[in-house]
Amino acid sequence: MSAGHPQDTQIRALYARYLAGWNQRSGVTVSSVFADDGELIDLDGTLRSGRLSIAADMRRMFTEHATPTFVGVVRSVRRLTDGVVVLHAVAGMVPPGGDAVDPSRHTVHALTAVEDGGRWKVALLQSTPARYGGRAGALNALTEELEAARHEAAR
Repeated sequence: MSAGHPQDTQIRALYARYLAGWNQRSGVTVSSVFADDGELIDLDGTLRSGRLSIAADMRRMFTEHATPTFVGVVRSVRRLTDGVVVLHAVAGMVPPGGDAVDPSRHTVHALTAVEDGGRWKVALLQSTPARYGGRAGALNALTEELEAARHEAAR
């Protein structure tokens, strides 16, 4: 899928809305990008199924915990078949009160989106810790990339 393809832009915007909802600490906004039967798998393996369940769990988490701020970089968007697209991204987290991404919290996001009535929705978003098998150079490069993206977003 080329950068000029309409689906590419729409899917990137879908992911950006997810990150924005998280950063706004809004369970409603986070869940709004999911299909009714969408699923979210957290870094710790917790599975949340269904948009309404995701909204309730996110609302509870944002109320009970000081959550980090996300910054994300989309690596690719590719069409699998009509109405199904996969987005691959990396993301960093800035801890509450922090001023830089925390390398121990880097994550890889795999997002499967489905077209539903002309609108794209997340069917599955899975977060995986980005550890890169202990390769310090790869982790440092990702940290630099995410910091650059964070500074760009702050402009």
